[in-house]
Amino acid sequence: MKWVTRKNANVDRIACPWLIRRFIDKEAEFLFVPVGDISAVAEREGAIPYDVKDVELGHVDGRCSFESIMVKYKLTDPALMRLAKIVHGADVSADVNVTRESAGLQAIAHGFALAHGEQDHEKIRLETPMYDALYRWCQEQVARG
Repeated sequence: MKWVTRKNANVDRIACPWLIRRFIDKEAEFLFVPVGDISAVAEREGAIPYDVKDVELGHVDGRCSFESIMVKYKLTDPALMRLAKIVHGADVSADVNVTRESAGLQAIAHGFALAHGEQDHEKIRLETPMYDALYRWCQEQVARG
C-alpha cells in the first residue's frame, strides 16, 4: 500500500509511518510531497492520504492523525493507546501537557526535523527505533497498572 502526506514531516507524519508499518502494512511505502500535490499524487499512485486537511486519516474530532489511523484500523492495544496519547500531546501544541512524555517527544521530533529537513525517509529510519523503544516503555507501564 502507498500512503501520501505533506513533505517536511514532524511528529505525526513520522509517528504514523511507524504505526502503519508495525500494525497495518509492513511493506507500506510513504510519499512526501508538496501540500498542493497530495490529491493528484494520491489519485495517480492509489495512495492513502494522511495528516492533511479534510481527510479521514487526519486531524478529526480532536484526534491527531495517529489516533485517526488507530480508530480506522481498530487498534485497541492498551500500550498503543498510551503511546497515541503521548503522540497527540507532542503533535497538538495546545495539548502538550496531556502526558509528561509529550513535551519530550515534541522536542526530540522537532530536533530530528531541524537536523534532517525534508529528508523525510531518513527521519523515519532514524526515529523508528525511538518509537519502538517508547512503545516498549508503554507496554511496561500498562503491565504495571
